[in-house]
Amino acid sequence: MRIATWNINSLRARTDRVVAFLQRHDVDVLALQELKARPEQLDLTAIHAAGYETAVHGLNQWNGVGLISRVGLQDVRVAMEAVPTWPEEEGGVLEARMLSGVVGDGLRVWSLYVPNGREIDHPHYAYKLRWLEAVRAEGARELAADPEARTIFAGDFNVAPQDDDVWDMGFFEGRTHVTAPEREAFGAIVDAGYADLARPYTPGPGVYTFWDYQALRFPKKEGMRIDFLLGSPAVQRAVTDARIDRDERKGKGASDHAPVIVDLEL
Repeated sequence: MRIATWNINSLRARTDRVVAFLQRHDVDVLALQELKARPEQLDLTAIHAAGYETAVHGLNQWNGVGLISRVGLQDVRVAMEAVPTWPEEEGGVLEARMLSGVVGDGLRVWSLYVPNGREIDHPHYAYKLRWLEAVRAEGARELAADPEARTIFAGDFNVAPQDDDVWDMGFFEGRTHVTAPEREAFGAIVDAGYADLARPYTPGPGVYTFWDYQALRFPKKEGMRIDFLLGSPAVQRAVTDARIDRDERKGKGASDHAPVIVDLEL
């Protein structure tokens, strides 16, 4: 089974790219983030015609997540226990940042779009940390109930876990994505039993999944590694290969993220 994750940065603008990517890489399951649309605003005809089922979750022109599968798609969920709302005070909204479904033979795949955090002293930063804790707790519950659970947390984590996951740590001094609390929150998910499935096959430094549109970051090779597939032990044992499709960041109308692809023999 071939599984990928991709922050598409507007599915309406890049549906053709998604279909071409699915066909070129022979992908079975694709987790998408930042759809930037409500479900009724999306024309998924071409994806369905290519033989895929879809599940999408979006509330407005921000955020939005989805799953595309040609190996079944059941038991779709759009929330975890204790995931915080934004804003976190009374009246906050459960944002469209997570969606999961069961594909293939009992594999639950989550598509996650982790909050950005904005600035270290911003309430969104604390929201981000609590959001990541909700993911850790969900993963821990899954493995406590069944140590052989097949689960993947895929998506844009908005965290660069290691120094060589950014082009220049000096540039990020005092900024989000690389702070100790963010890395600890990401590491807590890993420590709960969910390893980075792609890194052993795509080691750094200089291996990135995101390049900002501004300041010509892509041609300057000034990127960040913030997109991951984190898998439970049963999934880790099934990995046979992984890659990052850097070419998808090229050309007119590209997303600012590249897809991460993992092959499994379940």
